[in-house]
Amino acid sequence: MLFSSAFPLDSLVQFCRTIRQNLAAGLTVVDVFRQQADRGPRPMRPLAQAVLAHLERGESLEDALKIEGARLPPLFHSMAAVGEQSGHLPETFRELERYYQLQSTLRKRFLTDLTWPALEFFGAIAVITLLLLILGLIAPAGQTPLDPIGLGLTGPRGAAIFLISVFTILVGLWIAWRILARMTAQKAAVDRFLLHVPALGPCLEALALARFCLALRLTMGAGLPVKQSLRRSLVATGNAAYPARVGEALDVLKRGEDLTAALQACRIFPQDFLDVVSNAEEGGTVPESMAQQADHYAEEASRRMTILARVAGFAVWAFVAMLLVWAIFRIYVVAYLGQIDQVMKELRM
Repeated sequence: MLFSSAFPLDSLVQFCRTIRQNLAAGLTVVDVFRQQADRGPRPMRPLAQAVLAHLERGESLEDALKIEGARLPPLFHSMAAVGEQSGHLPETFRELERYYQLQSTLRKRFLTDLTWPALEFFGAIAVITLLLLILGLIAPAGQTPLDPIGLGLTGPRGAAIFLISVFTILVGLWIAWRILARMTAQKAAVDRFLLHVPALGPCLEALALARFCLALRLTMGAGLPVKQSLRRSLVATGNAAYPARVGEALDVLKRGEDLTAALQACRIFPQDFLDVVSNAEEGGTVPESMAQQADHYAEEASRRMTILARVAGFAVWAFVAMLLVWAIFRIYVVAYLGQIDQVMKELRM
């Protein structure tokens, strides 16, 4: 999902930065996690304490994170394991720090872009609620108040029902989104469907490809076998639609074909990305090309999220406009034309 993380992104950035600095200064992994358990970002301290207990028993960081790090993003797991196996943990956590810093920046920018559309939406809801309330209060005794939205909601009771209904729908949508984000059995199918949703799908794809390229650069640059690099990189995307295709990709590699053919077998990567991988394989520069592609897709994610915010803003604006126009039209029909109809009836009498 978009920006999904059980921990605040700013805490992840600080966590990775401190680990990177301390490892580069010569501290052991055990010492670093002991320090983080005492003085690290507050949301990360319970995790650091739990991981530390495993490290002090002589277990590896990868095994400790498998047991205790279920709430951490898949990219963190994959990269920490690669850094430990390759002996490049400081460099790995530097890349994780950069990536989560970018994620945090993109998230803040996206929320900023959505602020005005959200204000428009809630402003329109407030106007409609106030209109229902006022029309009910000023209606003459014994006469049915005007119904501006045609749902039979008028007066203080109607305004309260309208307001509660709107917020119930919003809470229901949020709960549905959270359920989708936590689904496991059907998660791959859900994520694959979301990749084809206009405006949202391109954002999810760019974020997944940025993670994939970063993971592939680090794993192949560390000298891991292609099969292991590909498996870890697909998991690192954080999008279940990608690792769901790992079986087809590994079958292709077992037949002796190259990385490009394995990615084509996944049937989820865009053709322009496959062309880049093919050229990189021919030139023997896959890690270097993946570094460039990681930066490219990070920029693409920023651009596509700007488009998503604009689409969402336009959708909110269109909804608000239709709601207000409908209310005005209803008032005109019920009040103005109703009065004309009443006068015509009186004239006939």
